[in-house]
Amino acid sequence: MGFEKELREKTAWVQDAIEDFFPEEESAAFAGNLAKAMRYSLLAGGKRIRPLLLYESCLLHRADPDKAKPFMAAIEMIHTHSLIHDDLPALDNDGLRRGKPTSHMVFGEAGAILAGDALLNYAYETVLNGFPDSYEEDRALAPAGCTVVREVAADHMARRWRALRILAEKTGMHGMLGGQSVDVENDKRGNLTPDRPMLEYIYENKTAALLEAPLMIGAVLGGANPDEIRRMEIVGSRLGAAFQIRDDILDVTSTEEVLGKPVQSDLTNEKQTFVSLAGGVQEAEKLVRRLTDEAVGLLEEVPGDTAFMKQLIQKMALRSS
Repeated sequence: MGFEKELREKTAWVQDAIEDFFPEEESAAFAGNLAKAMRYSLLAGGKRIRPLLLYESCLLHRADPDKAKPFMAAIEMIHTHSLIHDDLPALDNDGLRRGKPTSHMVFGEAGAILAGDALLNYAYETVLNGFPDSYEEDRALAPAGCTVVREVAADHMARRWRALRILAEKTGMHGMLGGQSVDVENDKRGNLTPDRPMLEYIYENKTAALLEAPLMIGAVLGGANPDEIRRMEIVGSRLGAAFQIRDDILDVTSTEEVLGKPVQSDLTNEKQTFVSLAGGVQEAEKLVRRLTDEAVGLLEEVPGDTAFMKQLIQKMALRSS
């Protein structure tokens, strides 16, 4: 099977998983408008990169992707929450996302704030609802004739808790929200030229943390050891930096029609990015390729068929839209 065909099939699979875990608007009763706003942004398109990375990490670490579906849905909800809030007038004040009007343009600023908050909360609700109420569900995972069924079940439960802890840490103050806060504080204070360490902190946390999480979660659910989990974290870190620098490049070189969102805002605001820090588009491009090569190289140490994930990483980092 060719990469593009496999990508379409796997993307459709994770899309179904996301939709399966989101309730119908009717179930929200009087909060139906909130559910409508949540659904509008969650299902507005997107490449579903984060759940795809989780799916692939599960395969590489011998975890069952079906049992990771709640985490796949949750991480896309968290990502969507961040986009809704990024677009708000108090932050980036963007009116277009994925070629469609942003949430606050459709549902108002208050509606968008609440929709983002609700998606973040519902992400954790989704994961926790996927936990069994007892060991009964996990007993079936023990090999036939196993005499330590309870220990096997306890191990699988422990893996879920470790995965949930990673999701929470990579999302919060020490991850995505921490990075976003530093980025926003710089903008509001007029510090549009942060030094390299601060810019690297922003990129590592604002962008990379939510790519590290699915790679690590797949490894944890598969019972990987700490070194193997750390390796996946570093893959996500390199990919996240490359992905964000590519965003910087596209903000300079692409168009609103191609990207489906405003462009050249960083240039207009004279905001420091890795394009300006590296000395132009060509040098930034070299940095993207180096980081991408490092991420792909780390996967050489992972047993199993890593071909699809390598191609996916290259597609993300070297994209033109």
